[in-house]
Amino acid sequence: MPRFDVNRRKKGALSAQLEAMKYYENEARAKGFQVIAGIDEVGRGPLAGPVVAAAVILPADFDVLGVNDSKQLNEAKRDELFDAILAKALAVGIGIKSHEVIDDVNIYEATKLAMADAIDSLALTPDFCLIDAMPLKHCEQELSLIKGDSKSVSIAAASIVAKVTRDRMMVAFDEEFPGYGFAKNMGYGTKVHLEGLEKLGVCPIHRLTFAPVKNIFLATKG
Repeated sequence: MPRFDVNRRKKGALSAQLEAMKYYENEARAKGFQVIAGIDEVGRGPLAGPVVAAAVILPADFDVLGVNDSKQLNEAKRDELFDAILAKALAVGIGIKSHEVIDDVNIYEATKLAMADAIDSLALTPDFCLIDAMPLKHCEQELSLIKGDSKSVSIAAASIVAKVTRDRMMVAFDEEFPGYGFAKNMGYGTKVHLEGLEKLGVCPIHRLTFAPVKNIFLATKG
């Protein structure tokens, strides 16, 4: 009986969290908007690999519990929610910009390009966009929310889709370019990754404009 009570309280808390995270979507619907997309990205900070953005349009009655900022969830929970989001979403779009694009235009601009691609790849055209942190100026109507992935269920869903998509790419890259620990660090500058850089030099997916990759690349080239 006590265990049942704990589970019931936990479910109640998750239900309350879900309703709270629908606030911005409900506000937009109250103003007459009907197709509301949440947009988020992952991969701005790593030394290797792409930046990945996702755009997600959820139904008003979306009922999957536990959707939150992907950084607050473990891998197993993210994978579970990823499948649930894909099953329940009205539309999902992905945008990917490679390390070459990042080096060419800078990470901020590459992130905006990935977000725009994610929106453009949606099967439905959103009439309102909720975007994590950065103003995009790609949607007719949009709202940028600081820490939006913990405030909006649509942005949180996008953060999970983007994170799982990019993580799976980095696991595949780890097999192609072993020695940097990509399957675990996802391209971030961990001790194992930095040791791999020192030992092996840069690989084809490293961001050459990011220190310390840039320094190692220039030293090797010189």
